[in-house]
Amino acid sequence: MRNHFRTGKSPYHQVGRVFFLAIGVILCLAQAVTAEDWPQWRGTNRDGFWREDGIVSSFNTDKLVPKWRTPISSGYSGPTVSDGRVYVMDRLAEPQQRERVLCLNAETGEELWKLDYACEYERVGYTAGPRASVTIDDGRAFALGTMGHFHCLDAANGDVLWSHDLNAAYSIRMPIWGIAASPLVYGDLVIVQIGGEDVCLVAFDKKTGEEKWQALDHEASYSSPIIHKQGDQNVLICWTGGGIVGLNPENGTTLWSQEFKPRQMVINIATPIIDNNRMFLTSFYDGAFMLRLSADAPAAEDMWRRAGPNEQRTDALHSIISTPVFLGDHVYGADSYGELRCLEAATGDRVWSTNKPFQMADDKRPGRWSTIHFVQHGNQTWMLTERGDLIIAELSPQGYKEIDRAHLIDPTMDQLRRRGGVVWSHPAFANRCIFARNDKEIVCASLAVEQ
Repeated sequence: MRNHFRTGKSPYHQVGRVFFLAIGVILCLAQAVTAEDWPQWRGTNRDGFWREDGIVSSFNTDKLVPKWRTPISSGYSGPTVSDGRVYVMDRLAEPQQRERVLCLNAETGEELWKLDYACEYERVGYTAGPRASVTIDDGRAFALGTMGHFHCLDAANGDVLWSHDLNAAYSIRMPIWGIAASPLVYGDLVIVQIGGEDVCLVAFDKKTGEEKWQALDHEASYSSPIIHKQGDQNVLICWTGGGIVGLNPENGTTLWSQEFKPRQMVINIATPIIDNNRMFLTSFYDGAFMLRLSADAPAAEDMWRRAGPNEQRTDALHSIISTPVFLGDHVYGADSYGELRCLEAATGDRVWSTNKPFQMADDKRPGRWSTIHFVQHGNQTWMLTERGDLIIAELSPQGYKEIDRAHLIDPTMDQLRRRGGVVWSHPAFANRCIFARNDKEIVCASLAVEQ
């Protein structure tokens, strides 16, 4: 007991200190468990839901100060985040046209590695750069370029594990805005939508690059495929230039299909969204439609289809780039000329509309192809506007409730040379941060509650 009297610390004090240290470790581990990467297009499950905790519910500033900012070149490709690294693609136009895959340190923005390759854009409009997000799976990075250059890279060091020139191999009927759908990994396969001369979808062995199956003879669209389970069957759902199809992802055989013929051109960009076996799709010229997916077996049927007479006189929802959000019995999305709308899921009837999220402090008006990216976090909807503002809102049938907004990143002109430029690339939410890019830089800003 002599030593305890000498230090003034009892055995109970030592036990208490150990106890509180243990509690601290447990809390830290709990935080680590609830942290989440953003390893592919629209997040872990490709559904636009952000599931991390410890996130602010409002801002204490009207301008977010990034943790870091790193110069990059132009591109539409949204960043992805995995295992402490950020992946993004861009394009150099001079002195030679090249596409690049960049890997950055998620904490500092420092470049860890890059792959660049010659890539001349042919028959492609809006040449700002690659469209598809890099998909990360099992230590591999799958990067698909605008002209169909497809690389499987070691995600840690950038070594090329295998690659394909899909345009040369499959004679792509090049969409007017190039190849845009992000690669989808399913089991040992990686699946791409390319719209070749005789094949729309191709699956490769993700380890070797060997072709495993090909499917459909549709033209490609810009919409990224998803996986949805119907009964005991996982179904690959893809909105192509010719229709909405459900395929067996193991072998590419068609399980169900719904015809869709665009009125003017293939402009299917938004990802299909699903809630309670209802699937919603929207297109700039062709309006919106809802399918009912069978819960028992692979099957789909129309619920409703609605479209206005033209792109300005719209019905239901005519989105361009934005993928809407499906909450309960309502769908919320950005209409073509700068209007946020709430639709009744059962009918497509409009419940309310507002242009408040698109309001601009610099008096520039929203216009054709107005875009907002939606991500759901709990009961709050986070929105990155094309002006680079980050909005926290609550969406309900009763209306739009804006909780807060702060400016994050400036619009630039390469993606769209109108209304002072845009921010059109989808952000990533990971490590309690947002990662966003324009045509000049990629930034990371903390969204964590201060401890």
